[in-house]
Amino acid sequence: MKTARIPAVINRKIGRAMHDWQMLSQGDRVLVAVSGGVDSLVTAWVLHLWRDKAPIDYDLETVHVLTAVAGQEEAGRRRAEAVGRCLRRWGLSYSVIPGLPLPPDQPPSCFLCARNRRTQLFDEARRRGCGKIAFGHHKDDLIETFFLNILYSGNISTMLPRQDLFGGRLGLIRILSYLDKHDVSMLAARAGIQPVASGCPLAGDTRRSMVRGVMEHIESLIPGAKNSVFAALDNVRHDYLLTAGRDSAWGVGVDSARHRGEGK
Repeated sequence: MKTARIPAVINRKIGRAMHDWQMLSQGDRVLVAVSGGVDSLVTAWVLHLWRDKAPIDYDLETVHVLTAVAGQEEAGRRRAEAVGRCLRRWGLSYSVIPGLPLPPDQPPSCFLCARNRRTQLFDEARRRGCGKIAFGHHKDDLIETFFLNILYSGNISTMLPRQDLFGGRLGLIRILSYLDKHDVSMLAARAGIQPVASGCPLAGDTRRSMVRGVMEHIESLIPGAKNSVFAALDNVRHDYLLTAGRDSAWGVGVDSARHRGEGK
């Protein structure tokens, strides 16, 4: 089914992200990681539509990693079947792989679950000969990750629209990186996409959901703040970060300032 169309303004944003980050090349085999959420389903749908008009040829496959939470096995299989019905409606190939079990002596952890899932996706891409994995992350996700890393990890970083791994043998692409969440929701409505409910016991009670709420509050106080933060990710003034002093040719940084008694 390809009757729905992407609005021109949104299509241009997707195209700009793909062009800026050189996401696709002739002959690529792309594996789309589909969780069942709107974002990943929209990613699969957009890449499906783009094959008809793209100046290059690429193959597209989709995969769903089953939940690894104890007691959720049957519910996970039902979710996988619902995801498959949506993807097969578009004529996309679809497969399901079992999730790696989480340690029984540890409480559910977003970090462990995400790490296991990524490891499995990397292995699956290698097995299928796919050089690209497409994720459904959008602009809001990149902004939230930026704040998560600042607040909880003490570093300034975020997800990249394209990230090459293993010496360039595998590329992670996020074609929705320039889209706001409401853009993605609009595409989902156009395509008739309904999300498949998550079975995660931590859904809605994570660090990411907390940061999302903070960002929504900031945006309500300062309209346009989210776009300013996103622009800042591409406008880093390295000379005004604390690393600038240590890296400067003068060698006068924080450490040498402390020797002079200026850092107390």
